[in-house]
Amino acid sequence: MDRREFLLAAAGLALKPWAGGPAPALALPDLQGREHRLAQYRGKVVLINFWATWCEPCREEMPSIERLRGMLQDRPFAVLAVNLAEGEQKVRAFLERVPVRFTVLLDADGGASRAWRARLLPATFIVRPDGAVRYSYVGALDWSMPAVREAITALMLGRA
Repeated sequence: MDRREFLLAAAGLALKPWAGGPAPALALPDLQGREHRLAQYRGKVVLINFWATWCEPCREEMPSIERLRGMLQDRPFAVLAVNLAEGEQKVRAFLERVPVRFTVLLDADGGASRAWRARLLPATFIVRPDGAVRYSYVGALDWSMPAVREAITALMLGRA
C-alpha cells in the first residue's frame, strides 16, 4: 500500500484499485447532443460518475464532484457524469436545482452502464491520463476531500 492508498484508507475511503481490465468504450451524447468519447480525454485524469436523479446518494454527492472540478479546473482533469437511462428533460430539471459545470452525458439505453458494470449507483471510475482505469468507487463520497484530491493529483503527475 503506497502513501496515497494509506491516506485514503485512513480517511475511511475505499477507492479500489481497478482490476477489471482495459477501460470499456464510452461514447455518449451530452445535453446539447454532442458526442463525447473517452478517447478524447487522453492526457487528463477523468472522473466518470454513473448516476440517476432518483438515486439519493447520487444527488448528495453531486455538489462535492463540482467542488473537486472547481479545485482542479486549471489542471488536466475532467468529469463525465453519465446519467442512467433517464429522459433529457428530467436531467435538465435536476441540473436547474443542482447546477454543475462538468459534462453530463445521457446513457439512454443503459449500454454504457452495463459495459462499465455500474450495477449500483452511484458508481465512479477514475481514469489515468493514458486511458486506463485506476480506481473505482461504489456509493456516495465527498469527492472534494483532501485525500481524494491528492490521489487524483498523483495520477496527473504520473505517480500512481
